[in-house]
Amino acid sequence: MNDGMHVKSILNDPVTLHMRTDPCRLRLGQTVREALEYVRKQHPSGRIVYFYVVDEQDRLVGVVPTRQLLLSDPETLVANIMVRSVIAIPHTATVLEACEFFTMHRFLAFPVVDDQKRLLGLVDVELYTKELSDLERREGNEDLFQLIGVHLTEASQRNVLTTFRSRFPWLLSNITGGLLAAWLADAYADVATLVLVTPFIPVVLALAESVSIQSVSLALETLHGVRATWGLYLRRLVREAVVGLLLGAACGGLVALVAWLWKGHLGAGLSLFLGISGSVAAAAILGLSLPLILRLLRYNPQVAAGPIALASADMVTLLFYFNLGRWLLGTHTS
Repeated sequence: MNDGMHVKSILNDPVTLHMRTDPCRLRLGQTVREALEYVRKQHPSGRIVYFYVVDEQDRLVGVVPTRQLLLSDPETLVANIMVRSVIAIPHTATVLEACEFFTMHRFLAFPVVDDQKRLLGLVDVELYTKELSDLERREGNEDLFQLIGVHLTEASQRNVLTTFRSRFPWLLSNITGGLLAAWLADAYADVATLVLVTPFIPVVLALAESVSIQSVSLALETLHGVRATWGLYLRRLVREAVVGLLLGAACGGLVALVAWLWKGHLGAGLSLFLGISGSVAAAAILGLSLPLILRLLRYNPQVAAGPIALASADMVTLLFYFNLGRWLLGTHTS
């Protein structure tokens, strides 16, 4: 199994397959002295970060940091020094979900419990160091390949037919987007063929596509090691919309100035300014939204790779530009 498949399989594994099954248990009624003697008899393997306190039914009721146990008075009850609010990982979680616990809470270990809160084991951050390092390295490369519609692991395969099958479906997005763009150009032929509109179609599309790819890249980067929530999406959406408007206004203003000086037509310049401003802002929102929403809906965000984002940006851009051109330049369909 190659490294990419190995990392992917680990992330989808149940966390119970990778947990340690010998957590340091303390009993609720023990004193510190009794707890230390109990631990010596247990001889737990691996490093000890936290001591987990359980009741008679082995249900997790608290946690004691190592330092707290060692420095407390021997006759103090464990119940008096434990932290009762314990963050535990459910046994149904995947490795990926467990990684999100480490990212969000910054603890060195987490207990794993069943539906009755019984202590099953623990996951130590050391168990994930290599896997997360491999994942981060590969995801960075994978994201780069996704933007051009190619999977890194499949692109590296030597079999010609296999490589063709992995890359051709992505090109269907480009074909579909291109045919839809052609259909729009035909539907708006009264605008698309105007001398004041036609020369600027490539630059309008190129700007929207570039911003869309930037936003997809930022969205994929945002998803690394962070749990996707609707709150996160809305915060990023507002920020990206503002950035998109600023980028659109700056680029639109520059292109509009050139068009006005070149063609000497104020309407053409205004159409370009508004069209680029609106389409770039929409492309930014679209590029950010696709990966985040798909992750929130528990789909793999790689389906929002470059070709799909580009095709969508093209459609939105042409609709903006042609409709504004028809309105501002005073043309009408026959």
